[in-house]
Amino acid sequence: MSEKEELRKLLFGAGAVKTGEFVLSSGKKSNFYIDCRKVTLHPQGAKLIAKIILEKLKGIKVDAIGGLTLGADPITSSVVALSDIPGFIVRKKEKAHGTKQMIEGIIEPGFNVVVVEDVATSGASALQAIEAVESFGAKVVKIIAVVDREEGAADALKNYAFDPIFKKNELLA
Repeated sequence: MSEKEELRKLLFGAGAVKTGEFVLSSGKKSNFYIDCRKVTLHPQGAKLIAKIILEKLKGIKVDAIGGLTLGADPITSSVVALSDIPGFIVRKKEKAHGTKQMIEGIIEPGFNVVVVEDVATSGASALQAIEAVESFGAKVVKIIAVVDREEGAADALKNYAFDPIFKKNELLA
């Protein structure tokens, strides 16, 4: 069984894929919900996601990996733990005290970075992370989501290399 198929099995086995009536962070209503944290924070899920992401990054110069807190945090940590790629976290809003940084972790102007997220719906979370990273002076070379709900993210991210592990139709097939 491939790592991707193992991850798919774990998403369902861990109860991450739910049906019912849900309101998404975008405010949209949906008849299914993907609670990726049930897998991104699962020991086997974290390893599988990191291995799949690292495979997707072969041949690409990557200086750092990260994304918008909270969904990207466990994904970033898993990749950092299994590789030599340092990580960063993008805050949802600028820190009001101390250094007042928008980005925490290891990132420098000129870095080639990968933005990760758990579930992409409209692409808004990835775009928020991209804006912070580009304002900092780094270059986004790829965006990877565990699941693309196929509800606009690919179109919103069309100027970037968007490469989800699963698309909704593939996951739910």
